[in-house]
Amino acid sequence: MMNRRQWLGLSLGAGAALALEPRLLWAAKQQLITRAIPSTGERLPIVGLGSSATFRQVADSEDVSALRGVFRTMVERGGGVFDTAPSYGASEEVAGRIAREENLTDRIFWATKMNGVQGPAGTLDPAVARKQMETSLQRISKRPLDLIQVHGLADASTQLGMLKEMKQSGQIRYIGVTTTSPQQYEQLQQIMRAERLDFIGIDYAVDNRDIEEHILPLAQDRGIGVMVYMPFGRTRLWSRIGDRPLPDWAQEFDAHSWAQFMIKYVASHPAVTVVTPSTSKPSNMADNMGAALGRLPDEAMRRRMAEYADALPAAPVVAPTPPGPAVVLPAAILDRYVGVYETESGFTLTFRRVGEGLVAQPTNMSEATLVAQSETRFWDPRGPIIEFQLDGEGTATGLILEQGGQRTPAARIR
Repeated sequence: MMNRRQWLGLSLGAGAALALEPRLLWAAKQQLITRAIPSTGERLPIVGLGSSATFRQVADSEDVSALRGVFRTMVERGGGVFDTAPSYGASEEVAGRIAREENLTDRIFWATKMNGVQGPAGTLDPAVARKQMETSLQRISKRPLDLIQVHGLADASTQLGMLKEMKQSGQIRYIGVTTTSPQQYEQLQQIMRAERLDFIGIDYAVDNRDIEEHILPLAQDRGIGVMVYMPFGRTRLWSRIGDRPLPDWAQEFDAHSWAQFMIKYVASHPAVTVVTPSTSKPSNMADNMGAALGRLPDEAMRRRMAEYADALPAAPVVAPTPPGPAVVLPAAILDRYVGVYETESGFTLTFRRVGEGLVAQPTNMSEATLVAQSETRFWDPRGPIIEFQLDGEGTATGLILEQGGQRTPAARIR
């Protein structure tokens, strides 16, 4: 599978390096594209920075010097939106420290998340959540903090209530909710209709356009800002593009790299407020910021871009590997998890024991045999982690579904 570093290496080897300096001179003369937050009119640069994926990997390491360069590059080029979460390893803590040391704290629009720390019944523990938010406020020393969003819609009504209190008390300026799970899109729309939100955070890419049908128009109708995650489909689009050259017609909307092509597609939707691709490299940050310069594609060009993406080969299938060693559990342990569990959005997971294994079947999906990592924690070979929750008598009352940095609770219904 080809990643961005490999693609850039091929491009530079083909002569892209010769054009780099003139491009930077051109960029220095351009006006950065901004978008207004619908609820207030405050304008944000349309390209920012996320902190999952490679940013998180570097933040978790001993040498975070590259991230210092990423922040400087973003701000020097007129950017300033940074999205993080307490669950992204050391990202939130390291970012806050770097910003203080570089005197950048007040020049950044900070977005973090309430991660839905779950109690034994599959609901939010308010005391734990408040402690989590206090920690985030300490790490990010800007007051008021700009944006906190409910991460993954977990116990959204309770968490939004807490965020509304923080907003009213002047601790934060904006509130919202996030999801990158299509199974939660219907629940997201219900919340968007019922609540007065400033933002939603959601996945969107040129080859992942489902939200264009309902969610983005709803955001426009409700006056909700949209923060886009994963405009590269994590690494999916890089692997689909391979070593293909950028089409000549990309020049018609001032895209000079594949990253800019992908970012400009999602940024050109009028509902989108800011796009936050993650990176740990200053050179990639500079390239990403280039997408906030020049022209954006019009509707006809957007259709052409989508058709081009749809014609790319599918991303290679990578064999999944378990996150840790497997353990063997007795049938009596497995039997206590047998049953049906349901999330707040109505998504169900059904479990049954087959021989010495536990089998899971999510809504509208096939069954898969889980791999036990501990007495309560199981890995689904399709990617998710399932953590069962027990009461004081050892009875399973619910579970937490962990996927893509999100924790979604599900209650046992039978």
